[in-house]
Amino acid sequence: MKSITRMIEDEVYVSQNELGHEVRIDMRKPDLKKSQSPVELLLSAVGACGAVDITIMLKKRKKSIIEFITETEGVRREEHPKSFTKVHCHYKVTSPDITEEELHKIAKLSLEKYCSVADSLKAEVTLSVEVVRP
Repeated sequence: MKSITRMIEDEVYVSQNELGHEVRIDMRKPDLKKSQSPVELLLSAVGACGAVDITIMLKKRKKSIIEFITETEGVRREEHPKSFTKVHCHYKVTSPDITEEELHKIAKLSLEKYCSVADSLKAEVTLSVEVVRP
């Protein structure tokens, strides 16, 4: 899996995956901002990853989903690197046939076993660099 991120202007980037799908990344001040920052995207990805897993498991159990909302909150360190110290996902599903106990069990299974984004928060990150002369 690979993505390429290019600077569009100061504090604004576009990242593209191998299929050409793009996401804008915005580090500007809140009054100028039009997209999420990298850390906000990571938080959104954790919530969305769990939601996808949960939806798949509920549908396998032939459960009805009218609406699915994920509220994801993160607590970050005060000093650099300002990494997440806690992430909380609140999954709110509107359904006539799902119990809270069932949803909790499936959500826990998703975040602890299946969600690759949540698990990736523990990943080793390496780097390499290259300077291109004009």
